Amino acid sequence: MKRILVILLVIGSVSLANAQETFDILTISRHFGTPQPFESESTYTGKTTERGTMVNLVVPIALNEKQIWYNSANYMHWNVNNDIEMADHIANPINVYGLILRTGLIQKLSNGNSIQVVFIPRLMTDFKNIDNKHFQFGGTFIYEKMYHQRLKIGYGVLYNQEVFGPNVTPLLNLEWKISERWSMSGLLPIYSKVKYKVNEKINLGIQHFGLVTSYRLGKEAYQKDYIERKSIELGLFFRYKIVDGIHLEGRYGYSLGRSYNQYSQDDKIDLALPLVTIGDDRTQLNKNSNFSNGTYANVRLVYAIKL
Repeated sequence: MKRILVILLVIGSVSLANAQETFDILTISRHFGTPQPFESESTYTGKTTERGTMVNLVVPIALNEKQIWYNSANYMHWNVNNDIEMADHIANPINVYGLILRTGLIQKLSNGNSIQVVFIPRLMTDFKNIDNKHFQFGGTFIYEKMYHQRLKIGYGVLYNQEVFGPNVTPLLNLEWKISERWSMSGLLPIYSKVKYKVNEKINLGIQHFGLVTSYRLGKEAYQKDYIERKSIELGLFFRYKIVDGIHLEGRYGYSLGRSYNQYSQDDKIDLALPLVTIGDDRTQLNKNSNFSNGTYANVRLVYAIKL
């Protein structure tokens, strides 16, 4: 019991989660994109459908009252499918998977401040002919400052060695309890939530999620090419507590800038930053298969503990 209390105290004061009153331990979600036509410059007609599955498990280990070893494991699967015949060297349908581990130390400092150092190895693949090039390595460093009991801001950076080259993202980790009912949280620019607490069972608000990921392909027809996925998802969410610890969350919104671009393994960039790339002279191999932005729905089942 004492160890459980230590875990809750440390998580409550040093947070990597996007909530102030609860901490999500297990999340299982399904993503449904509405069928969308190909863009105007494409030679293809018809529609393409995007589907996704995500599972996230968080296992924090309290070392003492000031230190916690943070661990999370994430699984994702993205599928883009249509009934169109394409050239053999073009990935169609697209099936890519990600297995991501986050592990590292959260050190609580004086006055509620803290430092987070997390190592993030990834397996990003289509599960065909996997070798060492299907693995990626990166990490985050965040310094969190407690401005007052209702506001904590973290400043940091994310680095990941994507298939296309180094990706560096400045981070702003925000926890702001604006009032008893309103709050804002997130790891900007990757994700954020503005939440309104209706009552003890219902929360609703707006959210966004945007992240660039890359996946090495191993199928013989296009072996060693890679897929670069981009999407910014904006939408509304509704979260309902079924029973203590079990929550059902629905999201509905619009995907912007969505793409699954295929490139040759040697076609890379010098550096990727938010909204800009340096030394990007790549040639997209599946240019004619681009499909339009569109609406999506997301359903999540969440197990959370109360802080």
